[in-house]
Amino acid sequence: MVDPEQQRARYVTHSDGAPPVPPPGGYRGARRTPDPAALATENAVATLDAPKQPADALGWIALVSGILFAVVLLGAVASGGTDIVYGVTMLAVQLLVVAVVIAALLTPRGRALGAAALTITLLFNVATVGALGAVQTSASGNYEGAKSEEQKHEEAYPGIKDTPSADILSRPSLEQVRESSEAAMADIKERLSAEFGYTWSPAGDEDLRPERNGYGGESMLVQYTSQKWGTNEPIQDHDRKLAVMDVIDDVLAEHDMWGIISLNDASSGLDATMREKLYGSADPRTQDVWEWYSDDYPGPRRFYATIYDTSQDDSGEFRRSREAQAARTGEPVEGLQIMFLAPELLSEADRAEFEQRLEEYPGS
Repeated sequence: MVDPEQQRARYVTHSDGAPPVPPPGGYRGARRTPDPAALATENAVATLDAPKQPADALGWIALVSGILFAVVLLGAVASGGTDIVYGVTMLAVQLLVVAVVIAALLTPRGRALGAAALTITLLFNVATVGALGAVQTSASGNYEGAKSEEQKHEEAYPGIKDTPSADILSRPSLEQVRESSEAAMADIKERLSAEFGYTWSPAGDEDLRPERNGYGGESMLVQYTSQKWGTNEPIQDHDRKLAVMDVIDDVLAEHDMWGIISLNDASSGLDATMREKLYGSADPRTQDVWEWYSDDYPGPRRFYATIYDTSQDDSGEFRRSREAQAARTGEPVEGLQIMFLAPELLSEADRAEFEQRLEEYPGS
């Protein structure tokens, strides 16, 4: 019997029982595994020896076309011609450039330059550059490129469309309206302080807003809003509110204005739903806002008296809004506020220039 250990040792330490050694040169038809290092060297040499193929003319044409088209678009936007970018001609040129780029991508020797041209076209095209121009135009307010000379001339009109210049020149000037308004305001404050002991605080500064001329530009006229004044004391009693308005009515009559009227009751012509929406209630006795109005028609002055009464605010929302307003402007939270407003006024300092510029607009 053969000892297993001896049999195992024979195969490990001797050649007995091992497969025969291949003949010199190996077996016929045997498959050999190539040396990786040698294979890499052969490939590298083959690559170096292969001549580089230059890009064809179509690739260069695509690249140059993409660059030139981008330059033209950016130049149009920089010069304010946003409307040109969206024109039919520019769209047709862009389609031609895209066609050339696609053709270059389909050729092996033009593919690299075609890819570069495609990148440029994707970044700078009618959509992207046009959007950039629109944003720039909107931010700057410069729409000159889209206007004819006639439109620009109309835009510079110093008056108001469909308002005869003679009517403008015959109105009281800004300075006259300011003087008469301030005088009436002073008398109203004095009378109410004398009768009811009210004290006053500013509720808003004077404001002059340029008036539009109806042709897309600004006229030489302004809308005047006087300084606002408000009582430091609340006015909550219904009868007291009516008494305050009676005093204001008397003073306005002394300053050549029509009788003051209520905007917050049924006599205003507003239905109950609208009054509730504007003034907190359809009933003046439970409203948190009273608003009364007067003017000196056909003159330009308009007068507003408003009473804010937070005691009528059941939800607390109105009080919070008034407190937020007071925090912004420094005005009293509640009480009476008075102000004047007058539109389309010409300053005395601008009268000569206004008449001179009107000479460019015969028949106005």
